[in-house]
Amino acid sequence: MPIKAIFFDHDGTLVDSEPIHYQLWRDVLAAHGVALGESLYRDCYAGIPTADNAVDLVARFAIDASPAALAEAKNLATRRFLAQHAFPLMPGVRDAVAQCHGAGRRLAIVTGAGADGVQTTLRQHSLSEFFETVVSGDDVTNSKPAPDCYLLAVRRLGLLPSECIAIEDTEHGVNSAVAAGVACLAVPNEMSRNHDFSQASAVFDDLAAAVSWIELRAAAGRSIAEPFQPNGVAP
Repeated sequence: MPIKAIFFDHDGTLVDSEPIHYQLWRDVLAAHGVALGESLYRDCYAGIPTADNAVDLVARFAIDASPAALAEAKNLATRRFLAQHAFPLMPGVRDAVAQCHGAGRRLAIVTGAGADGVQTTLRQHSLSEFFETVVSGDDVTNSKPAPDCYLLAVRRLGLLPSECIAIEDTEHGVNSAVAAGVACLAVPNEMSRNHDFSQASAVFDDLAAAVSWIELRAAAGRSIAEPFQPNGVAP
């Protein structure tokens, strides 16, 4: 079945936001006397929605605050950042997105985070014209790694999951897409290189390689499920 749509994750895939999220979490937790190490953040919190992270952090460090209050403090810190800055794009994003759009693929952003960061990215980096829809954690009851975000994206485009492919940077994102029946390519970043990507169809060093894989499959008339890895590294 041909690939009609590509779903891009936002944080860590389109934008280099994980180091910023890590620093914002460090600032929030410092007020509670907690020092969050980078290795722990990479292993347990990168790519996880804020509310879920807050639940784990309160329990792990016995923080004297509710998960809801901790999550709101982090969300406030993020909103303050976004009021002054946009997250920087990951390398090659503009060219990759333009290539996919030019090839006639329908594009969407599917993120487990809130919509504010995505809208800032689209506005400040002039990417709105490429994306047909945005599905965020604000749109669903259960965010990633639950499949809800991807199931909603598929419904919005009126497609079958087998006609879509996702690009994610974390284990949780890959598992979310696969649970929705959407094949997923992994492009890890420095914060997620140690994640388990065994559910991904292929793993790449950068977004350009992932897009090339998609277009080579399309040119060869291969379905997503068929073995065909001209550029990918099998998980």
